[in-house]
Amino acid sequence: MSGAVHPGYAPPTGPSAPRRRLPWLLAATVAWAVLLGVLTWWSAREDPPTVREQRTLTQAGPVVDRALGRLVAAVGDDAWVLTVPEVERGCRLTPMADGATLSRGLDVLVAEGGERALLERVADRLPADWRAGVRAGASGPRLRADAGEFVAVQGRVTSGGRVRFTADTGCRPVGDGYPGPSAAPNGSKVPPASSFPPGSPATSASSAPATSSAAASGSAVPAASVESMLDGALRALGRSARSAPEPVSAPCPGGGTARTVAVSAGDAPVALTGLRPLAAGSPVVDLPEVYAYRSGPATVLVDGTGAQVRLSASTGCPA
Repeated sequence: MSGAVHPGYAPPTGPSAPRRRLPWLLAATVAWAVLLGVLTWWSAREDPPTVREQRTLTQAGPVVDRALGRLVAAVGDDAWVLTVPEVERGCRLTPMADGATLSRGLDVLVAEGGERALLERVADRLPADWRAGVRAGASGPRLRADAGEFVAVQGRVTSGGRVRFTADTGCRPVGDGYPGPSAAPNGSKVPPASSFPPGSPATSASSAPATSSAAASGSAVPAASVESMLDGALRALGRSARSAPEPVSAPCPGGGTARTVAVSAGDAPVALTGLRPLAAGSPVVDLPEVYAYRSGPATVLVDGTGAQVRLSASTGCPA
């Protein structure tokens, strides 16, 4: 074999040295990581929640309060009572994290047989974006609606002539707890309630102090006037209050506050005939164990169907 080099041929010089690309790859990786971090931070701050687990009970509470006010306005002139909010702990968000559920209710009494008509009337009066509708179910007609922010609204028949509407958060992170309506009817702040035992009513956060006022038909009704209506009903029954007045409130959609004040009046049964002279016009409900009548802007309801007689006076939202 000849060792001569042919003209025009360059002998191999060995493998070429690799280019130094490592600094460029490292810089690109760091830049991409920074960009992802910025986008994640921006999304967490600006994007709306996509699942209810991203919004705490503290944040969802005002949505529930406003939903109750909407329901009161939609119910109108029927006899109704706001029930005490309930916060239940112990639900599971993840295998490692507990949460809590907030539920608020509105009980409405109608003539037996008129339950579906009430549900349909309320559904028609709720905001269009709630997509409210009434469907037949195994246990009777049921209203379902979406109040936004993953708050579910339902209405169902609990017994003949009784319908319960609820607004429910589902399981959420507790956050700072349920603070109650943002302001009492007299404008004072409601004290926060950061925690409650499982299944306990959120009484300290659910309502305004007993000295506050409520709105009905566009005008403020002094709390003392509402409580005097309860006193009059107690005297007519020959009973005395066995519990402190229990106020519950909800903000009305057009301003003002819907409010219920309730007391217990001892063991049932009780004769209700003594209440008839107190009614301004025809009674709203007149049954052997339940009587409701209007007294000025308030509706007074006496319910003797349970173990204890319950008296309540409620003032609704402006028409």
